[in-house]
Amino acid sequence: MAVDTATATTQRRLSSAGGPPGQRSGDSGTPRKPAGTLTKMRRSWRAYAFLSPGLLVFSVFTVFALLFGFYLTFHEWNLISQDKPFVGLDNYVDMTQDAGFLKSIVNTFYFTGASVPITMAIGFFLALMLNQAIKFRGVFRTLFFLPQVTPFVVVAIIWKWLYNGDYGLFNYYLLKLHLIREPLLWLADQHLAMPAVILMSIWSGVGFSMVIYLAGMQGIPQELHEAAKVDGAGSWARLRHVTLPQLAPTTLFLLVMGIIGSLQVFTQIFVMTKGGPVERTTTMVYYIYEAAFKFYEMGYATTLAFVLFAITLVFTWIQLRLYRKADL
Repeated sequence: MAVDTATATTQRRLSSAGGPPGQRSGDSGTPRKPAGTLTKMRRSWRAYAFLSPGLLVFSVFTVFALLFGFYLTFHEWNLISQDKPFVGLDNYVDMTQDAGFLKSIVNTFYFTGASVPITMAIGFFLALMLNQAIKFRGVFRTLFFLPQVTPFVVVAIIWKWLYNGDYGLFNYYLLKLHLIREPLLWLADQHLAMPAVILMSIWSGVGFSMVIYLAGMQGIPQELHEAAKVDGAGSWARLRHVTLPQLAPTTLFLLVMGIIGSLQVFTQIFVMTKGGPVERTTTMVYYIYEAAFKFYEMGYATTLAFVLFAITLVFTWIQLRLYRKADL
């Protein structure tokens, strides 16, 4: 009797409320349709308001610049005239016949092939040494990384002074040590100019490789080294079979970043050699710069820039494919 009375009371309350809990009085019991895209955007308008300045800058200086640059590759423009006559594929054809640009590709590959492996090797050696428990370890890490945070233009000017044939410190000490008989023209000799630029780039970039390798070494589980010791592995065996395999992703990262950066080398060439002597240090980016802002061939320069982008993309794709095949 009491149960029947409670059930009747509950039913009267539900009927007065318009239905079971969670159902509004006006609902018919059918599920509501999901909110559309425009409705969701209206709900999150604050997020889009905060994103709009960055999206505007990205659209103007990246998306529009890329589209306009691709448009220029099929036109001739001297940066001053408003006329941009359509030339079709002439810029691409001229590029294949341009001996200066082909030579700049060779110079860039020379710079990349010499600077990237040496920088990575020295950085790995320094990281290996500074990963040990030695005195003043933090001071040494700071000193080796300091060139990386120094403005590159400042570094290039200092090294240009060091290379000076009349009063440079390199010639001074080499003469004092009787290693050379007469001053060397480091940046004016066609056989020494590119090696001199490469040496400066290695000195400037080795700190970055050291820090990245150091972070990778400190991320290797200590249990792996201890297990190798238990198995009787010496220092060289642990380095070969534990440290190097564990650092494979780090090495790939440095290789990709190093190649991308070296393919775009410009600052040290612009400050130290201006592409000389006899175009021995003219790299692709410097050649593009001259085509655009010295000869005012914006259409042709943009074509060369897209070719440089394609070369960089191909190198990166090859390295990532090798990375996936090796299951690093």
